[in-house]
Amino acid sequence: MIEPYETLDQLHQAAADAFSDLAVERVRNQGVFSVSLSGGSTPRRLYELLAKRNLPWSKIHWFWGDERNVPHDHDDSNFRMVARALLDHVSCPQENIHAVPVNLQQQPAEAARLYELELQKFFAGQALPVWDLVLLGMGDDAHTASLFPNTSALGESERWFVDNWVEKYNAYRYTLTAPAINSAREIWFLVSGQAKQAAMTHVLADDDCPQQYPSRLIKPTRWFVTSDAMES
Repeated sequence: MIEPYETLDQLHQAAADAFSDLAVERVRNQGVFSVSLSGGSTPRRLYELLAKRNLPWSKIHWFWGDERNVPHDHDDSNFRMVARALLDHVSCPQENIHAVPVNLQQQPAEAARLYELELQKFFAGQALPVWDLVLLGMGDDAHTASLFPNTSALGESERWFVDNWVEKYNAYRYTLTAPAINSAREIWFLVSGQAKQAAMTHVLADDDCPQQYPSRLIKPTRWFVTSDAMES
């Protein structure tokens, strides 16, 4: 049962509170907090709010659930967005920031392989990466991370992180696979705006195909959704 928030501000405040509580609790109990971040406009405001919180920054490790095939200083880079909204404003050790190693001089498959190796090093001995939290957004087409409709990454069952050709953008994207997302202890979707109504309806349906609506592949533990993103 999803209980939507009336305003986007309420969603962001609730998500910031929940993130802060979870980070503090996990650091207290296990000494570290690992989070996979989402790009997109809805999460950006959450990151800005988190930058003002008193969190155990030295114990938080930051990863990216997906990335564009652009340099880190490019306007479209998810790394750049998170850095400007959050990481540039807190005392976070550089070694805790695990960015996707985009290098336009090499094949996208190599960048994906290198990032998968970094994940496997951090989550050593685990069959899949057991994140404390994966944050996700959702596109109007029901994609999440860079799992887009009818793309090859949707069928991946063994890899953790892959390059994914997205025909609609005529470009490669990098993305966690569905198994590597679903292995998280907590998976939160942040969804807002009337344009998401159709996507939400399909994702919550019982019989719609995940090849068409990739967010159906994910098993979220919590939804942060504004009321205008839900059909009345």
